[in-house]
Amino acid sequence: MLTLDSKNSKGSPIKFLRDIEKRNQGFYKIIDDKKAFEKTENLAKKLKNNFNHFVVLGIGGSALGTICLKNALKPKDYEKLFVIDNIDPDFIKEIENKIDIKKTLFIVVSKSGDTLETLSQFFYFHKKITDQKLDTKKHFIFITDSEKGYLRGLANKENYETLDVPSNVGGRFSVLTAVSLFPAALIGIDIKKIITGAKKMRDRFLSKDAKKNIPFSLANTQYDFYEKGFKTNILFPYSNSLSSFSDWVKQLVCESTGKKFDNKKRKVFTGITIVPAIGVTDQHAQSQLFHEGPNDKLIIFFEIEKFKNTLKIPNKNLKNITFNELINIEKTSTKKSLQEAKRPTLTIKLDQISEETLGELFMLFEGATAFLGEFLNINAFNQPGVEHSKKLTKQAILKL
Repeated sequence: MLTLDSKNSKGSPIKFLRDIEKRNQGFYKIIDDKKAFEKTENLAKKLKNNFNHFVVLGIGGSALGTICLKNALKPKDYEKLFVIDNIDPDFIKEIENKIDIKKTLFIVVSKSGDTLETLSQFFYFHKKITDQKLDTKKHFIFITDSEKGYLRGLANKENYETLDVPSNVGGRFSVLTAVSLFPAALIGIDIKKIITGAKKMRDRFLSKDAKKNIPFSLANTQYDFYEKGFKTNILFPYSNSLSSFSDWVKQLVCESTGKKFDNKKRKVFTGITIVPAIGVTDQHAQSQLFHEGPNDKLIIFFEIEKFKNTLKIPNKNLKNITFNELINIEKTSTKKSLQEAKRPTLTIKLDQISEETLGELFMLFEGATAFLGEFLNINAFNQPGVEHSKKLTKQAILKL
């Protein structure tokens, strides 16, 4: 269960929901696709015991959701999964040294099927597999567009196993598709519960009642403070397990809201910057800036009511309280001190970190980001700046 303490429910979500629907985005519809889900789940069941290691080759939205699920839930087999989300040669070699190529399944994830970084990773490990005289089709699975792109063409030509990324679901909105659900299922995460949580929040996202529509309320608060000059959101979970979730939100919000032009092609240079923090660690690092630095940040706390473990502190001066109690006391005290310093805050409260609550969190921020796009009068679902960078990279390679 997830709750939000923001009381900001100005206006009605009805018009904005209509505008979002016109954009024909599938991030909140894909969770109803039973056929796609069953294919993902069945393939994971078929392959999970055939390999010692699973390696995701991908970047951005093709990797961040998977990293979040692995780090937040840490299922029994989480150490079997590696995500290579960069082309740093030292990082790639570090992962390579940890796996047995002969007993590794590589999951190549690219919505377009043409992502340069992902293809370069694929070419590298493809050669490693062929050098050992192994069948590449048994060691690679592609998660990509159903019709176009290099990976789809190769899969059709050489009969590689594939899972689809829906054409109307952008990479940074794809966590609730096979992109992240397939690798999550391979290491024992209950992906049915993720979808259950996502559906609960989707019902709220589609609610015409502003008081029930938590994504609308969150976006309303973010936009209200953005208009007042608070253009940075601090994500401050009091849980190490949610650190990777902050990284996922960072891409989602920054790439969706950071736009040069609005819907009428006027230059607006809009965007919300996401800065991750961790409680209580950053009480002794960034918190000084949050308290006494520029007053231009909305601080979003995440509070966990029930941790997996309960640990008592054996000290009478601390009244023998638990670490569980202490971490939430410190969160409450930090929030109070920030409010006394006239710094805006809100709290997202989770009863626990589980598959279901993560499903709720993913849909909460995806829905809120969709609303933010409409509030800002921009297209939250494209990334022209990123595409231009990709174009220049390819041009530079051709000149070599």
